[in-house]
Amino acid sequence: MKSLYLIKPYLIEKRRLIFLGLVCLVAVDFLQLFIPRIIKWAVDDIAEYRIETVTLLTYALYIIGLALMIGVFRYVWRRCLMGTSRRVEEGLRNRLFSHIQTLSAGYFVNVKTGDLMAHATNDIQHVRMATGMGMVALTDAVVLGTAAIGFMAYINVRLTAFVLIPMPMIVFGARFFSRKMHRHYGAVQGAFSELTEVVRERFAGIRIIKAYNREQDAASKLEAVSRDYIEKNLGLVRITGSFFPMMVFFSNLSLAIVLFLGGRQTITFTITPGDFVAFISYLGLLTWPMMATGWVTNLIQRGKASLDRIDKIMQTAPEIEDAPGAIPLEHMDGAITFENVGFSYAPYASASNMFPALDGIDIKIDPGKTLGIVGPPGSGKSTFLSLIPRIFDVSRGRVRLDGVDVRKIRIRDLRSGISFMPQEPFLFDGTIRENITFGSNTIEDAQLIDATRKASIYDAITAFPNGFETLVGERGIVLSGGQKQRIALARALLQDSGIMILDDPISQVDMRTGEAIIHTIRSMAGKKTIVIVSHRLSALRFADGIITLENGRIIESGTHSELMAQQGYYAKTFRFQEIEEEYAH
Repeated sequence: MKSLYLIKPYLIEKRRLIFLGLVCLVAVDFLQLFIPRIIKWAVDDIAEYRIETVTLLTYALYIIGLALMIGVFRYVWRRCLMGTSRRVEEGLRNRLFSHIQTLSAGYFVNVKTGDLMAHATNDIQHVRMATGMGMVALTDAVVLGTAAIGFMAYINVRLTAFVLIPMPMIVFGARFFSRKMHRHYGAVQGAFSELTEVVRERFAGIRIIKAYNREQDAASKLEAVSRDYIEKNLGLVRITGSFFPMMVFFSNLSLAIVLFLGGRQTITFTITPGDFVAFISYLGLLTWPMMATGWVTNLIQRGKASLDRIDKIMQTAPEIEDAPGAIPLEHMDGAITFENVGFSYAPYASASNMFPALDGIDIKIDPGKTLGIVGPPGSGKSTFLSLIPRIFDVSRGRVRLDGVDVRKIRIRDLRSGISFMPQEPFLFDGTIRENITFGSNTIEDAQLIDATRKASIYDAITAFPNGFETLVGERGIVLSGGQKQRIALARALLQDSGIMILDDPISQVDMRTGEAIIHTIRSMAGKKTIVIVSHRLSALRFADGIITLENGRIIESGTHSELMAQQGYYAKTFRFQEIEEEYAH
């Protein structure tokens, strides 16, 4: 199994615990085999009327002693083997999460969050079960099964041979059904991923669902996906539902053989009554290994299907990563150059006829200068910004930073030198302080207060009873849109970097607050290279240069006064917004 490499390091790391656990498990198996021998002695003595109370008590104490030893060894093997499977689960989940974080933004265009959640929870749980209980069941099937057969043969070889007649049918059945199980487990896990995504999406959008009275539609969608999940599970149940009864049937067939042939041999004194009872006890012990053969097949096939699904993600290489010989960025002047840049989302959206998001972009931003970007929705403004820190890589041309192609700079250094505020601010479920500092313990309170003042959010934060320790809830649900946006801006301002990229930073605030924020941004002009997108054009009047994007192309560029003179998109939109602001006042 190729995907076994995913858990092999954790198994090697815990090999001593695994060895100790297996030794204790084998010890438990052998200790269990002595209990039927004690029962045999007791039954034979009782049948011959030559037993005393003391002898019976002795036999009982033997069994109690064995039970205590079995209990101790069983505790140890459960701690060792089950604990190891939990460590495998932890390590694999951390490894999967770490790998997913290395994947490029384009990967998440087509992959659903619910699918990734299912991999990180349900799939890894099945791998844990296969590693832990699968190892236990396999060991029991081999050790306990073999030893039980040996003890049975010691009692009577001929009777043992008859009892083992159904065994080849069990092996054949396990092989036949295991292939079918693997296919069905893959389908079930895929359906579970879809179900997880539907539930996640509906809960995330619960306010919109309630606002439009679409609860019934949401329930209907979930019902449809849930029905598909159940149908795939029922398809699996048809396989396992045939497999396990088959195991039980052959186990009981062996018992019937023992009762008939063993009973006759007891009557004819070929074996003693004690041997007969012991033989049935050993058959009872053998029943579990026979069942374990089916169970371990079930666990391993489910675990293999899940491990294959995880391996598919682990084999996905990030599209954006450090190039061989990538250079460190020790100092950043902040000069940004776009050279005939083109970009399309077609490779990520699987649509070859998709219109290019950017096409033929040529522009140079000198260090310390401010570039404003305007344009209608969908013109490529946010895409333009995402190419600078390599959230996406250009499809054509190149983006240079201080004369160096950004693809030749170490990604960590590149992004560390850029303060980035996206168009849609995202807040984590934590405190306001944690969302601004990203949990960094090196941020001084004075720095935090300064950043929030510059973002015009300090007064709003201190108005909360808990101030910076206020819990914002999932996605910042307790905050208004403008507050979330200003917290995201404070996060960007807190990072002292040579380049600042702001995607529509005042779209959700009132004009007075917007003016205060723009005043802050303007005060940094000349000290940082600033690239700012804004639909409120008055916010860009101070910029050293302004470009207008339309259908991914630059249709006009210049300063505020030059663009006003051109009477193009910028001038018309600016005058229209001036009229709107006059009416607003």
